[in-house]
Amino acid sequence: MAMEVEDPFPDELVLPETVLTMLDWPLPPPVEALLQEICREQSQEPPDAEVRRRLADIGEDGAIKILKRISCCTIKHLSSFIIYMVNRYPECISEDNRRRSHESTPPLSRSFSPLGKGVQVEGLNPLKAKRRLSFYSEPPPECSERGSSGMISEQLKLLSQLEFRKLFLILSYIGSRKKLEDVVSPNEAADILGIWGNLPMTEFESRIWNAYGRQNYDGDRPKYLDWDSGKTHMYYCNVDQGGNCTFKGVRLTTTRTHLQRALGDENVLCVRFPAENECCPKMIADEGILVGLRRYRFFVYKDEKEKKKNLEERKKDPTLLKCYFISIVERSNIGPCEDGRRPYTFSEKKINEARSQFMHVHTVPSIAKYIARFSLILSKTIKFPIDLANVDIQDIEDIPCRDANGHIVYDQDGEPRIHTDGTGYISEDLALKCPKGFRSAKFISDGNFEQFQGFTELEDTNMEGIQYWNREPPPLLMQFRMFNNGRAIKGTLLINKQIGPGKIQIRPSMVKVEKDPKILATSTFNSLEIVAISHKPRRANLSKFLILLLSYGGVPEEYFLALMKSAWEEIKTIYTDKRAALRAAVRYGETDNEFTTAKLISSGVPMDEPYLQDCLSRLANMEKDNLKTGKLPTSDSYYLMGTADPTGTLNSDEVCVILDNGHVTGKVLVYKHPGLHFGDIHIMNAKYVEELNHIVGNAKYGIFFSTKGPISAASEIANSDFDGDMYWVSMNPQLLTYYKASEPWSRIHAVPKAVTKRPSEFMPDELEYELLRVFLEGKKLGNNMAVAADGWLACMDQFLTLGNNCTKEKPADLKRKILHLIDLYYEALDAPKTGKTVNIPRKLMPEKYPHYMERRPSYQSTSVLGKLYDYKEPSIAEEDSQKEIWKLPCFEVEVPETCLSLWKERYHKEYLPEMSEAMNCGPPKSEARKVAANNVMKKYKQLLYEARDFEESRRKDDDIFNEALAIYHVCYDYAKMSNDARKCGFAWRVAASALCKYHAFKQKDRPILILPSILQEILR
Repeated sequence: MAMEVEDPFPDELVLPETVLTMLDWPLPPPVEALLQEICREQSQEPPDAEVRRRLADIGEDGAIKILKRISCCTIKHLSSFIIYMVNRYPECISEDNRRRSHESTPPLSRSFSPLGKGVQVEGLNPLKAKRRLSFYSEPPPECSERGSSGMISEQLKLLSQLEFRKLFLILSYIGSRKKLEDVVSPNEAADILGIWGNLPMTEFESRIWNAYGRQNYDGDRPKYLDWDSGKTHMYYCNVDQGGNCTFKGVRLTTTRTHLQRALGDENVLCVRFPAENECCPKMIADEGILVGLRRYRFFVYKDEKEKKKNLEERKKDPTLLKCYFISIVERSNIGPCEDGRRPYTFSEKKINEARSQFMHVHTVPSIAKYIARFSLILSKTIKFPIDLANVDIQDIEDIPCRDANGHIVYDQDGEPRIHTDGTGYISEDLALKCPKGFRSAKFISDGNFEQFQGFTELEDTNMEGIQYWNREPPPLLMQFRMFNNGRAIKGTLLINKQIGPGKIQIRPSMVKVEKDPKILATSTFNSLEIVAISHKPRRANLSKFLILLLSYGGVPEEYFLALMKSAWEEIKTIYTDKRAALRAAVRYGETDNEFTTAKLISSGVPMDEPYLQDCLSRLANMEKDNLKTGKLPTSDSYYLMGTADPTGTLNSDEVCVILDNGHVTGKVLVYKHPGLHFGDIHIMNAKYVEELNHIVGNAKYGIFFSTKGPISAASEIANSDFDGDMYWVSMNPQLLTYYKASEPWSRIHAVPKAVTKRPSEFMPDELEYELLRVFLEGKKLGNNMAVAADGWLACMDQFLTLGNNCTKEKPADLKRKILHLIDLYYEALDAPKTGKTVNIPRKLMPEKYPHYMERRPSYQSTSVLGKLYDYKEPSIAEEDSQKEIWKLPCFEVEVPETCLSLWKERYHKEYLPEMSEAMNCGPPKSEARKVAANNVMKKYKQLLYEARDFEESRRKDDDIFNEALAIYHVCYDYAKMSNDARKCGFAWRVAASALCKYHAFKQKDRPILILPSILQEILR
């Protein structure tokens, strides 16, 4: 009987090391040496006999080319990876050796994995729900008709004809455990294309969700009603540790970046990697990510460690690192470039040329600066409505710092110190083109904003609620980004009435990327982007850092405790005082469902109304949480944008501060967050400068620093500059009485300069690998800036409370440790630009942390911050007692039964289950849960108004009022059953505009329109 022999090459088996007999296949010495070097450097076992035979078959030249490619990668299993690379890069092998290798080798399964033994990849299909990143090239065109598991399927060919956001939605909804072909049949794909393809996005999303997403999708459902509102579409791809990709989205957002404006939303893919990842930079660069038939390649990322918001996000979920890939496809569907010329086509092999369309970033001196400068295209901005081709952009000189003898002063790195770091000028006529309600304008679609080119002839407010400065002085300062003919420029622009119309003047310190003269004239994505403007400041709060520095400078803790008591008493008035309540409602309006609480107060709803009291209780709790973290409101203190004195009249210890009533005079304290040094708070003389009025006119809200002396005062304050930094300026008489200034900061401990090649010295492919390596590997180093700041906070707490047994260190030792941490903190703050590696020695870190930091191990701090954290007052009756649910008398009217029946059905059978589902989308207070809940509310607002809100509805007012009252009664009846005022929220979150207007009419009063931004300005 013949013995059955198991096939050593089954279709879905990864070859083990012992499949073939181990034979000693000799290799040429250069190949053998390179192979041993790879094994030694990557701690790999020598390849098995089969692999050595394959290397021998492809010849010496082919083997060396393959092994050199492999040496650039991170390898899990060398033998498997060599076989993969031999198959992946046949162009490295001569024709004769390729034929010999093919004839002598059994056909390997396409499931052969480059990731290691036992790891299988389910074919080459780029549309698996769990997709392998960057290991496969696109199958050849002739294979796409076969329908093989490794080819482009019929389903994909059909669905790729859909609008891209619809295709992406399908790829997201198939989930993370199945392939597209497992979920959607060819007939279903044809039906989706032919029957559903032309449906409005809202209806299309609903059908795809019911058909596929409900049972497969494992994320929160992006359920929007305003798909065609002009909002930015965000497309996400999450990559796990093994390189598997899952799509998430589509998400709508109200902000847009220069990158998205230039390329179109669908050509930008936000990719999130785990911090501990196994992805090979070379493979990601070579292969990119396939989304349908589009290939996206790595393009840019932004190091956001310095931003507090992102630090908090990273603490909640430290595993995700975000970058952006772009689709290198014909841009003919995006429309013309901003200058009206023919759309630019990104070539698949010239990603570096694509970057040059934004700026000539290859001219910068280091990889760190390359990354930092190119990430300017990711700033969330407003596109300034001017054509740069019609603007006279002039270069002017910086003003250097000079000593008493008139010689230029240099810093510790050998760079000349300058007084005008980051600030230039803009003419008055151009400054008038900036939207006045900047906070509101920043969150509207670009299409709506760019319609209004004739702004100087408009009334104060256009139909989108945007105000312009045609009857008031324009902003004093604008923080901006400019991309112009290959140059990238950032900083602030000060209005200057004397430079003549149509001009912008920039200094060398503002130019972050220079134009490459070797590049011939090409179309570039030119644009002036506004990040922020100087505006009327609200009363400034203190911070943990500032409180400790003020304490060190002599301000007694009784002062801060008195501020806490006063603030606590003010919180109590929220429940009864309309002005205090309205101020709190406006302050947190953006998190309060579109200023719902403010609407109730403004429309005359009684302060003791059950739901209004519940809203005010939540606002009070938010205020108290802020106070516990040191955010104490102080009088006569403001945050102002800084710039250099254009008149040259201020002395080195003088500043000019412009507020509502003009120039401030007298002593002021000046500080910039996040300063940590004892001397980062300066005592300066505020002076009236008459000459300044001829330059800035009546423009307001800013602080001017001197351009005299051997060092810029701004650089002495937390190493700051004038590219948009905000300075805390206080005229508070008590603080000025108590505080005694210390010597300014001067670096003691320097970190060595980073040694790196210039980006221009890399070959294009090498540069892509290096950028990805820095992104993927550099992030593993952690956030040393946050580590240094936490260490400083703990050490300062102990230094200010010596003798409370929390530490045995001597004061001198603690102070040396604090000064060392300060230097490292400032180095880490600039590390994204300098490329320096900043490590925090363990000896500098405290053994215990004060309890208010909520870190372990901890001790009970007796410092002022510890006392603020523990501050308690008797519980407020309005919060703790159960309130009876009652209805407003003016709403006790007869409501049509049809309306009541309709909304009872919707509320109990639709809304309650949907909101319950939304509450399961993520942990409490998470962004996912918030978005899901808001989307549910948007659905019912749309049902009520048949528009986004009352003002846009075409329904009859009486019909809306009847349904709004029905919602109110259904909701309040349900809340009465459980005596829970929070359950009244549905009525106001959905129908607030209609109910407030109805309530105002019933009071026989006429409501007036007031913009939230104006209300915020009035109540600052």
